[in-house]
Amino acid sequence: MITVLPLLLVLILALVLFGAGFALKVLWWVALIVLVLWLLGFLVRSNGGRWYRW
Repeated sequence: MITVLPLLLVLILALVLFGAGFALKVLWWVALIVLVLWLLGFLVRSNGGRWYRW
C-alpha cells in the first residue's frame, strides 16, 4: 500500500492540473467572446447612448 500511494498522488495531481488547464482555457475563450461583444457594443451604439440596459 505504501508503494501505491505516491503513484496515486501523482495521478490525482495530474488530473487536477489537467482539469485546471481545461477550465482556464474555457475561461480564456469566454473572456475573448465578452471582449468582442463589448467592442461591438461601441460600434453599434447610436447617438452616443448606451447599448446595454444594465
